[in-house]
Amino acid sequence: MMKDKKGLIVGVANEHSIAWGCAKALHAAGADVALTYLNDKAKAYVEPLAAEIKAPILMPLDVTNVEQSKTLFEAIKQRWGQLDFLLHAVAFAPKADLQGRFTDTSGDGFAMAMNISCHSLVRLAKEAELLMTQGGSIVTLSYYGSEKVIPDYGLMGPVKAALESSVRYLAAELAPKNIRVNALSPGPVKTRAASGLTDFDKLLEKAADEAPLQQLVTIEQIGEVATFMMSDKSKHIIGQVIYVDNGYNIIG
Repeated sequence: MMKDKKGLIVGVANEHSIAWGCAKALHAAGADVALTYLNDKAKAYVEPLAAEIKAPILMPLDVTNVEQSKTLFEAIKQRWGQLDFLLHAVAFAPKADLQGRFTDTSGDGFAMAMNISCHSLVRLAKEAELLMTQGGSIVTLSYYGSEKVIPDYGLMGPVKAALESSVRYLAAELAPKNIRVNALSPGPVKTRAASGLTDFDKLLEKAADEAPLQQLVTIEQIGEVATFMMSDKSKHIIGQVIYVDNGYNIIG
């Protein structure tokens, strides 16, 4: 389904990452997948994964570093000449702000969370637009806490709401170039990023108990949906938030 497609996945941290589940699925479907890593510490975890899927491009990317971003996209241009898909799987908030009350969120913490988790999508989409000369698909990752108040999700709820709104505005502006922008909203998954949330194990248990299928979604299942969203099969889906949570979002 993805034969001859070439894409970039930003946000793989280790083998438990949702982004890694997507990378594996896209590779299995025939796509060439470029990966990034945050820093030298993260490289030790990501490099073996890149080798596993024979990633032709593996480069550092801190999404707040404009020069790194430009270097990455220039490397993609030199190697492939174009880009067919982009997965944005990046989110961060300072621990003090993430684990406290939203009411007590600091201005610096709010700005940092918005910059890394939301505006980075806008910046990457702008770079990707230049290489998606034949159209393409951009997908980001959200969460149900953008729509409903989830205990202990705090600051990330409003940030993900902004991310979903950004998806709609990007989708409207890029659609004339046949670039579609969407979001996936997976159920809770035990990733390194999620471990920073207070009482995350309780959230996992609640999701497994209350979802209609009474089980948690896996990174492999999320990867299957991501592959569909990156393929030409989804070319008429634009500006949407697609839930991949075994139906948990419809309960209560």
